[in-house]
Amino acid sequence: MSVPHFSEKQAYYTSLVAPKRLPTIEVPIGEIPVGGSHPIRIQTMTTTDTLDIEGTVSQVIRLAEAGAEYVRITAPSQKEAEALAEIKKRIRQQGYKVPLVADIHFTPRAAEIAARIVEKVRINPGNYADKKRFEQRTYTDAEYEAELVRIYEKFAPLVRICKEYGTAMRIGVNHGSLSDRILNRYGDTPEGMVESAMEFVRICEAEGFYQIVISMKASNPAVMVSAYRQLVARLRAHGRLYPIHLGVTEAGDGSDGRIKSALGIESLLLDGIGDTVRVSLTEPPENELPTCKALVSFAEAYRDAELSLPEPVWIGGGLRHERFSRRSVAQIGELNPAIVVADHSRQVQGIDLYGGEQTPDFIYVGEQVPERLPSIRLIYDYPIWQKVARPQDVPYFPSVDSWLQARFVHPELNFVKLSPDDLLRGRGDFLASERVVWVLEGESPLPGRLIRWMRLYSANQRQFPPMIARLTIYPPENSPEPRPAHALAVEAAAQVSPFLVDGMVDGLWLYVETRPPAVGVRLAFDLLQSARLRIIRTDYIACPSCGRTLFSLEEVTARIRARTSHLKGLKIAIMGCIVNGPGEMADADYGYVGAGPGTIHLYRGKDIVRKNVREEEALEALVELIRSDGRWVDPPDTPLPAAEPHS
Repeated sequence: MSVPHFSEKQAYYTSLVAPKRLPTIEVPIGEIPVGGSHPIRIQTMTTTDTLDIEGTVSQVIRLAEAGAEYVRITAPSQKEAEALAEIKKRIRQQGYKVPLVADIHFTPRAAEIAARIVEKVRINPGNYADKKRFEQRTYTDAEYEAELVRIYEKFAPLVRICKEYGTAMRIGVNHGSLSDRILNRYGDTPEGMVESAMEFVRICEAEGFYQIVISMKASNPAVMVSAYRQLVARLRAHGRLYPIHLGVTEAGDGSDGRIKSALGIESLLLDGIGDTVRVSLTEPPENELPTCKALVSFAEAYRDAELSLPEPVWIGGGLRHERFSRRSVAQIGELNPAIVVADHSRQVQGIDLYGGEQTPDFIYVGEQVPERLPSIRLIYDYPIWQKVARPQDVPYFPSVDSWLQARFVHPELNFVKLSPDDLLRGRGDFLASERVVWVLEGESPLPGRLIRWMRLYSANQRQFPPMIARLTIYPPENSPEPRPAHALAVEAAAQVSPFLVDGMVDGLWLYVETRPPAVGVRLAFDLLQSARLRIIRTDYIACPSCGRTLFSLEEVTARIRARTSHLKGLKIAIMGCIVNGPGEMADADYGYVGAGPGTIHLYRGKDIVRKNVREEEALEALVELIRSDGRWVDPPDTPLPAAEPHS
């Protein structure tokens, strides 16, 4: 079995102006098939100890009643796998037909037991047939081929059982748990993730088994999106499109966790990719389902919205994440942190109240002239700017023509609205101005798609100037998410997902209808943080709780967040067990990982530095580790605003 070459010229999409849902094959999973023409399915995972049969049965039933179409249950050993028989029996006796999915790590024997019981098993290629040692070595082609034969012999028995029993299988790749073999040949890359899955796909097909679903999860939405697109490109070239399970792993909790998930999942759903969705939150599993429903509903409402515009070419096929701007204006663009513009054009009061890390870079006041002038730079409509602006304040032009016709402009920075008509008129040379940041405004049923089109069409003209996105966000009136703050966060992330996760803009200018301007500012910062376009606070990579978890993830995450949230730019992973330990946390700076009942392992990157720390001492030990590395700073006297509410 040779390793095929992958070309970036293979595009993952069919159309950027009129996308359609990817025509995947249908895979039966109990009585609820996935893929084909079936609706996008939603799912979640239990958090109970699988050996607590009564508790697991009760939770599965609650989740089914809440709308979960598949429920996953962890089976880390033979005992838990065997317990699935009684769990399934009791659930069926109570009249619930929700398909059950066994989650397998490390233990092929558990998978082979579970495959005879449940409707689907999920295996991780990174740890099903390999043990991760983080070893660096070079494989010859012959050695690599021998490894593939070894994997075949270890994995094929499960495939044969699934084929015999009609059990579906998810080949679930995680960015942080790629095998040493894959890492040494492909690196810690989306391409390596795809190849990890395809190795197992080829084994399934060699055994005549096609009841497969595939996932490519990462905690970084940009990596996750790139991996899924490369997967689709490979499946197209391979000749068989299997159903695709979407998810951002270890997204965390609160609005941050929902934004991360929405950015990654919705950007793919809107392009027609995805047959089933799970939102992984460090919260009770019932809390995941409203966001799943909201994302699927948004995709169904807007995916088929077409643009009456020519098809742009996505250079590189959209398979590699990169910032689109290749030059900057007044430190906006290129690799500079993305900017935030506050919109006070309807409410000039309060512009002098901003402070701390979430202070906008500019405040747009339109035609208004504030009585009290803040230190923050103001953006005026051009006619007002000419009359009243301070030297640091800048103008906004509502069109390219108004900019080109202006007699006096700011010598360093001007914001100018760009429209599709401007680009279609064939005058792309104006984009080369060295003192303009272009403002992209979406005015279609899906504004984000129009903004993406303008960026791509500009790139087709070999122009890569700094651009920012200006949108009005309308809080959803009817949302399955019970918390208004979370519903708004999901809505905003869905709107910007077509362009933000791809690094297409260099700033956000948001106005949230019926909300104070500060809500749009906070939302913009949260979106940029999740897209990693501007880091303003600690980034937490927290796994969702499950039956393997060795401590209360919600409580511990809250304590760690309260102690470390001022450490700007630091990435801290909080993992419930060693399964989601050094591999899953991928690019974290520090890791807090459950090692056993009441004990914690602490990691620096992927290296364990302290073992079996007592749980009651682990938080302070983590702080001391950060301090010893010279990365600790004392918190400010005034706490930063919480990242949570947007209402």
